[in-house]
Amino acid sequence: MSMLKNPAKKYRAYPVLNLPDRTWPNRILTEAPIWCSSDLRDGNQSLIEPMSPDKKLKFFKTLVQVGIKEIEVGFPSASQTDFDFVRLLIEDNLVPDDTTIQVLTQAREDLIARTFESLQGAKKAIVHVYNATSPAFRKIVFKQDKDGTRALAVHAAQLLKKYAAQQPDTDWRFEYSPETFSATEPEFAVEVCNAVSEVIQPTDTHKLIFNLPATVEVAMPNVYADQIEYFCRHINNRDKIVVSLHTHNDRGTGVAASELGLLAGADRVEGCLFGNGERTGNVDLVNLALNLYTHGIDPKLDFSDIDHIRQVVEECNQLPVHPRHPYVGDLVHTAFSGSHQDAIRKGFAQQDPDGIWEVPYLPIDPADIGRSYEAVIRVNSQSGKGGVTYLLEQEYGIQMPRRMQIEFSQVIKEETDRSGTEVSAMQIYNLLDTHYLQAHTPYAYQTHSLQESGGESQLQVEVHKNGQPVQLQGAGSGPIAALAASLPEDIEIMDYNEHAIGSGSNARAAAYIELRRDGQRPVFGVGIDHNITTASIKALFSALNRSLV
Repeated sequence: MSMLKNPAKKYRAYPVLNLPDRTWPNRILTEAPIWCSSDLRDGNQSLIEPMSPDKKLKFFKTLVQVGIKEIEVGFPSASQTDFDFVRLLIEDNLVPDDTTIQVLTQAREDLIARTFESLQGAKKAIVHVYNATSPAFRKIVFKQDKDGTRALAVHAAQLLKKYAAQQPDTDWRFEYSPETFSATEPEFAVEVCNAVSEVIQPTDTHKLIFNLPATVEVAMPNVYADQIEYFCRHINNRDKIVVSLHTHNDRGTGVAASELGLLAGADRVEGCLFGNGERTGNVDLVNLALNLYTHGIDPKLDFSDIDHIRQVVEECNQLPVHPRHPYVGDLVHTAFSGSHQDAIRKGFAQQDPDGIWEVPYLPIDPADIGRSYEAVIRVNSQSGKGGVTYLLEQEYGIQMPRRMQIEFSQVIKEETDRSGTEVSAMQIYNLLDTHYLQAHTPYAYQTHSLQESGGESQLQVEVHKNGQPVQLQGAGSGPIAALAASLPEDIEIMDYNEHAIGSGSNARAAAYIELRRDGQRPVFGVGIDHNITTASIKALFSALNRSLV
């Protein structure tokens, strides 16, 4: 088989809602939603090898550390492992007082009873019950009409109240999901949820959670937002209801659908760290939270050490986080392109540490989430002088003059073109060392003596020229002029720059000299030494030797 020339013969677009007075497009997000992690349930059930109890506990502790206050910890009626894990959390008192565990169950009495059994002794808990409501599931999977689907949900709600009453010491909250909500007729989803609410009788202190899943993404995110706004307008007792989102990523727009759903009035988001989940995954809580953060909104979650969190998640899920994953991927703060590198370097140079973040190409300061600046700029054959300059400055304190940046970038380009790979900061420094600092032929500096009197410098320099010792003598308005006068070469000093590397007793001086010999193309030389005069002499010989190659 092959792709159809007319896919409309097999597939149809999901219908849009008639909601001409929709208000969500004109809203802005101003605060974080309630977060609920489904990593230990939805995420875990999607793994090739589900987590062991030790891994689940490590993951749970990480979620608590991040600051997620509602954590779906399992499906205890479907798995003995999940049942035992819930018991472990309760019996070993591992749930902080400000954190609520949540468990999922289907709308069947035996499963609901088993779920409440797993929660015996819990201080507080959310019991999450669901049944599918969309036409396809009603017709194909359950062979039920609307009345049967609604009755199943109502009966489940009655069972929640019944079994909760048998354990009055636990602070119970309830959650109901019309599974496949995004593919369900909006008015029927509201009808079923209103029927559930009538049984539960939510209050201001014990609100009922209606979780509205895009179990499978079937439409563009704006359609999901319309569905959420419609639901929020028509559900009874809205002030006693928490509207929760649970988007999947089948169309690749799970994050967008959740953001628009929040604009449409939702209060809560269920998802997984870094987007693990069935098929293409659940919505990515890290992505959502840091999107808020970069708009100046406190997400109420702490990702200050994002690399450690990623390490735990990768270990527990046995799935790698993609290198292009927003915010945490190995390459997301990395620029290889020369123009990008130049813009980033200039942005860092001008960034006010106490001002609004304005570094081009970086929507977030990597330091805020514990990422180092070392990986921001990396150099390959696509890179330019900006990246090379940035890495040498950040890693080695080398601040090349602009024209030398252009000259040295050609050295790097030749190397990356030859190797076909990127080069590290160490490799870049080694190339600088090889081509500039170790340019000792034909003139190899040995030692010098300097006398200054009346504004004139008298310089004696001992060098080896092609291995033979030579004494040079010269006078001038400064050491560099005196050295130039001592040389048996026709040279012109075009430019001179110097700066300190480090501070205190360990500080060194770096000198850069641009030199033209016999009217030829100017070249640069570099010298580094604890003494600035020695560094300058080395720089001149470096440039002279390079001009003689």
